[in-house]
Amino acid sequence: MTYPVFESSGGPGQSTGGPVTCASCGCRLERGSANGVSAWYHFAPMGGRDARGCKVDCANEAHDAQGRALVATA
Repeated sequence: MTYPVFESSGGPGQSTGGPVTCASCGCRLERGSANGVSAWYHFAPMGGRDARGCKVDCANEAHDAQGRALVATA
């Protein structure tokens, strides 16, 4: 029997892979949605800066589940 804290089966719509981090800077991302599609964002982006105050290019961009910034193609 597995101790409940370590149960990793997850429920419907839950990820069991752990937190999503930015592939560029390593910051932890929080889940949101962009146009009805799940996306991940830097926590409280402040004018191109991440939660630590570091300047990162992708701070205001949506990210995929692997932490890569989603760039709109023109």
